[in-house]
Amino acid sequence: MTREPEPEPARSPALPMTVPAEGLPVRVRVHEVGPRDGLQNERAIVPVEVKAEFIHRLAAAGLTTIEATSFVHPRLVPQLADADALFPLLADLGGTHRLPVLVPNERGLDRALELGAREIAVIASVTESFSRANLNRSVDEALAMFEPVVARAAASGVPSRGYLSMCFGDPWEGPVPVERVVAVARRLHEMGCAELSLGDTIGVATPGHVAALLTALDEAGIRASRLAVHFHDTYGQALSNTLTALRHGVTTVDASAGGLGGCPFAKSATGNLATEDLLWMLAGLGIDTGVDLGRLTATSEWLAGHLGRPSPSRTVRALTRDPGTSRTSRHTRTSHKES
Repeated sequence: MTREPEPEPARSPALPMTVPAEGLPVRVRVHEVGPRDGLQNERAIVPVEVKAEFIHRLAAAGLTTIEATSFVHPRLVPQLADADALFPLLADLGGTHRLPVLVPNERGLDRALELGAREIAVIASVTESFSRANLNRSVDEALAMFEPVVARAAASGVPSRGYLSMCFGDPWEGPVPVERVVAVARRLHEMGCAELSLGDTIGVATPGHVAALLTALDEAGIRASRLAVHFHDTYGQALSNTLTALRHGVTTVDASAGGLGGCPFAKSATGNLATEDLLWMLAGLGIDTGVDLGRLTATSEWLAGHLGRPSPSRTVRALTRDPGTSRTSRHTRTSHKES
């Protein structure tokens, strides 16, 4: 595959100003979900070569965990129907980067293992309505389906991540009791998922709700070190919710380059937390991520050109507003070590 030339990010003033705050982690791992959770919600089918280039550019920007694709049935998510063609194009990243893939069942696991996937993820809903809409199964039926997937993956030396959808609210059922989320989290934890990602699928969480859930999970024996958070920004709360999670000891945050994404099975779900917006906040707090904000912004602007619309990320828009720097952005690597 011939790689497109990557624009060199421009240098500009060292902003944001770094002002650390107490009670926050020294380093955060960004779990980039743009190639999977972001592109799956696009109306247009993105060519497989563009997807591969996108992932390579994300890796070049310093992201070390990039969720590559999903091995679901092509009829359900046609935007990711090229998973079998895409994954071999990423072979050069296999030794240096984590490239987890989503699998819905044992058939999906078979496809992923055949192509050499070394990490997988499953998605369970904590509400019955969304479980039926997304998987056509009850919550218990879906968890039973995932048990052999996680067990077989573990037997192959492949760790599993468990996503929990609708942790903070459901478009059909409304508020979701904290204890229900804890119950599903315990099931996934007990079946062997190495990490659990708490999903605010429709973006209705607020900081107090986030704190209450994390406290309840800790009391149930599921420590923050085993958790990630996955916020959508429907009501503009994603960053404040993320900061709350960091104060509770969470150090893994899901985000999507350029703010891509939503959920094809929940029409009220809007974009994911933009990786660039997350990086801007973390840079100001002096928290290390190892990701170059300038190169990532250039990547999101490049992809926006392929998608035919501007990036929804506020940070991408702010850094590319000046016509003189419209092809690049600030060359700022978010690391407290360099502050």
